[in-house]
Amino acid sequence: MGVLGQVYRIAIRECGNLRSHPVYFFCMIVFPAIVILFFTSMMHEGLPVELPVGVVDLDNTSTTRSLIRRLDGFQTSHVAGSYTNLNEARNAIQRNEIYAFLYIPKGTTDDLLSARQPRISFYYTYTSLTAGSLLFRDLKTISSLGSAAVGQATMLAKGYTEAQVRTFLQPIAVDLHPINNPWISYNIYVSTMLIPGVLMLFMFMLTAYSLGTEIKFNTSKEWIEMAGGNIYVAISGKLFLQTLVFLFMSFAYMYYVFGVLQFPHPGGLLPMVLLTCLSVFAAQGFGVFIFGLMPSLRMSMSVCSLWAVLSFSMAGGIFPVIAMDTPLESLAQLFPLRHYYMMYQITVFNGYPMMYAWFNMAALGLFALLPVFVMKNIKRAMLTYVYIP
Repeated sequence: MGVLGQVYRIAIRECGNLRSHPVYFFCMIVFPAIVILFFTSMMHEGLPVELPVGVVDLDNTSTTRSLIRRLDGFQTSHVAGSYTNLNEARNAIQRNEIYAFLYIPKGTTDDLLSARQPRISFYYTYTSLTAGSLLFRDLKTISSLGSAAVGQATMLAKGYTEAQVRTFLQPIAVDLHPINNPWISYNIYVSTMLIPGVLMLFMFMLTAYSLGTEIKFNTSKEWIEMAGGNIYVAISGKLFLQTLVFLFMSFAYMYYVFGVLQFPHPGGLLPMVLLTCLSVFAAQGFGVFIFGLMPSLRMSMSVCSLWAVLSFSMAGGIFPVIAMDTPLESLAQLFPLRHYYMMYQITVFNGYPMMYAWFNMAALGLFALLPVFVMKNIKRAMLTYVYIP
């Protein structure tokens, strides 16, 4: 029987394994689909909106009430409560009822009108990084608007023109252009890193699981015999169906986020197809490599899960890799998700030619070829190792 025939027989055998073990169905189809829909729907608005804030207005004048109405009018802020003192507002933050509050002391309006430079304060929690950052922006803006409103009224009363007032209050006008994401949508930034990372987690663990169960269920020798003693044929037949399913789910993810949700993708179709194929091959190659280093079901799955979880921090989507310490910056290159994210940013999101991402493409290709270095160890384990619970 030829090599293709052996691969076909093993692939048919794997169909039976996939049917008899529901974990494959759930981890290859159900859970990935849930992850895709969960993350994209959770951040469907792009940015968090109507985040609750509080107000401590001890001045209670028309000017301060106008500031509060302006704060409530911001998209990301919602004035959820008014408090009589600082302690009440602080306790509300500790009870997670609000994320921030604005403190306006008594006499603020009088000091504004008298040009005595009053001082208002705002307090915000960074327990939630996103909520803290957005509310800091709104509270800082509303604080600046208060002084600007009084300054505008004073200058108009002195006979300045509106153009002169605008020039004085805002000498430099900011013309902001967020590249490729003018909506500043967190969904576009975060989902394109988190979802592939979770998909890679499933690929890592299922690859190690499918190899480890051959030893666990004492079917490894039969599997190697079906491949004629060729471990390359055995691995190819075993992972063939899994590769097809993971490719299908990865392409379905690409179609959903870029076709249905219309995430920006100026790079076009070819980089997305190449990125999807490389990421699936790299993830499975890494899973085989880890099992080859430690041919134990428990240890290989533990290392794969640990590596996948660390990938979210080391990919650079949340904290820039270039800002990490030098050892961590070097370590980041050992995570497939890092190279996936870089290739996505360069070729798909920013639309640069693929030659600009040659290093990341080569790295993903190297991850896919890693099993070559451990094939002998895997074959020896399949023929000699005894499963220890």
